[in-house]
This record gives sequence, C-alpha cells and structure tokens, in this order.
Amino acid sequence: MSKIKKIGVLTSGGDAPGMNAAIRAVVRAGSYYDLEVTGILRGYEGLIHGDFVPMNYKSVGNIIQRGGTILKTARSKEFRTVEGRKKAHENLIKNGIDALVVIGGDGTFTGANLFSSEFDFPVIGLPGTIDNDLAGTDFTIGYDSAINTVVDAVDKIRDTAESHDRLFIVEVMGRDSGLIALRSGIGVGAESILIPEAKVGVAGLVSRLENGRKDKASKIIIVAEGDEIGGAFNVGEELKEKFPTYDIRVSVLGHIQRGGKPSCMDRVLASRLGVAAVEGLIGGRTRVMAGQVNREIVFTPFSHAIKHIDAEEITPTWLKLVDILSM
Repeated sequence: MSKIKKIGVLTSGGDAPGMNAAIRAVVRAGSYYDLEVTGILRGYEGLIHGDFVPMNYKSVGNIIQRGGTILKTARSKEFRTVEGRKKAHENLIKNGIDALVVIGGDGTFTGANLFSSEFDFPVIGLPGTIDNDLAGTDFTIGYDSAINTVVDAVDKIRDTAESHDRLFIVEVMGRDSGLIALRSGIGVGAESILIPEAKVGVAGLVSRLENGRKDKASKIIIVAEGDEIGGAFNVGEELKEKFPTYDIRVSVLGHIQRGGKPSCMDRVLASRLGVAAVEGLIGGRTRVMAGQVNREIVFTPFSHAIKHIDAEEITPTWLKLVDILSM
C-alpha cells in the first residue's frame, strides 16, 4: 500500500504549451486517489523559498486551454548547490509533502535526479519542453503546439514572400536540437533547413539554391538558432554576399513559439501523462520520466531521458525527404 499522502507539483525551465493541462491532470488525479496536492511556485526557486499553495480539483478549472503555466517557472542557480537542495528538502518535509511531480526538460530532470538520489525522495518527471529532445517519449508536451505555431507563421510569411519574389530566412528555436526546424520546415515546404545536427554549411546552402528551381516566386529557409552558421542573420549576410541580386529578408520567430493555446494533441498528452505520474508515484516509481511511446505509457529513468538527441538521431531518411520535397 502506498505511503504517499501528499504530492507537490512544479514547472521548471522554459515554459511550454500544455504545462497547465499537465498541472490540471496531476491535481485531479491526486484528488481522485484521495491525495493532497500542493503547487510549488516558480519551480525549484519556489521549492527553496517555500512558495507553496494548496490545490484541489476546483483550483485547476478552466486552465486546460491556457498557455504558459499558472505555477510560474524559473531557472534556479541555488538549486544547483548542495545547500539549496537541502533547503528544498527541508521545506518539503516541513509541509508534509511525500513526493514530487516535476514538469520540464533536461535541466529540470537533471536537478530532479540529483535531488531524488541525495535525499531518497520520490520524484517523477513530465516532459514539458517545446524542443522534443528527450528520450522515452515520442513527443514532449508543447512540441506539437510549437511546430504548429511555426507553420502558421511561415505560411503567412510565404504569402508576402511570393508577392515580392523574396527569399525569407526564418529562425526558429532550437539551440541544441533542430527538431522544431526539421518538422516545421517539412510542413511549410522549405527550400532548405539548417539544424545543429546536420552540417550543411554555407557551401551546401549555396549549392542548394544554385541547383534549385529558378522559377520559384518565393524561397523559405528555416534555420534553428543553434545552427553552425550562427543563426538567421548570419545566414542572411552570407547569402547576400553570394547572391547580391536576391531580395533577402530575415525573420526571427522567437518566443511566440512558446506561447499560445496548446494544441489538442498537447492537451491530451499532458492529461494522460499527468495521471500516469500520480499513479506511478502511488505504485512506488521514482527518478523516472512518464512518457508515451507507440501510444503506450512508459517510464524512463531520468539518466536516459536527458539529452538523447544527437546527430545520429536526425536520420538520413529525414534529410533525404527534405531534399526530395524542396525541388
């Protein structure tokens, strides 16, 4: 029989659409299983400073459709220290909290894994990040919303690009992972996609443009912010030098990719994983991330879930698909 009577829930790191749906699912699953649930404000900072708020099924009404996170989020330098984590543990014990659900990405899980190991404290993570760069889940909470935001924005950009025969270079988020750029680039029919995992370089991009169709009314290049050339503005400068006759424009989409209402897919994914996290804690699981693989709930150790994406994960099949479709 589970000894857990009270669960804490927090969001940490960058916000992602669907985090509120995940909070809602955790709180309502806790109520369903007769557990108390406490919300922790501003992630690990709130954990250290005791910013706790009791929650129940009513307190998470009408939030499933909202972007951002009602619990707020922050990155905590203090939690990286032994002293900071000790304060956090003392606050949990003082408030009678027996287990944690943390919603975030690799940085969140790195901290959770260390904290759980040091204090033998039950923690389960939910993959809340627009980057989709965690192992153990087909999609992370927020990724589907983010790429749909990009597709919607670039569709509008292409309208004006075609009106003026312009080449648009559009920068999307992805400092270490190019998965937003890759999937959204395919979705908008981009002529080229530049991502950290595939070293196309200036020469490769120039070759693509020189060998592409000359009769196209517009050209779209999607650039992940962590691309080796250094982002959209650097790409733009390089292309202006190589193609002085091109009418080149740069657009950086920035934080609109994090905001807005979550898609239905993200709402359902967050809801399912939030309930799974609570049931996992009741069942004695800890130091794992709840994810969905092939439509099934799976639990992956934090140590494996963190930062699994590398050059090998962006398969040649995906890159060949870009080449074929950009003709």
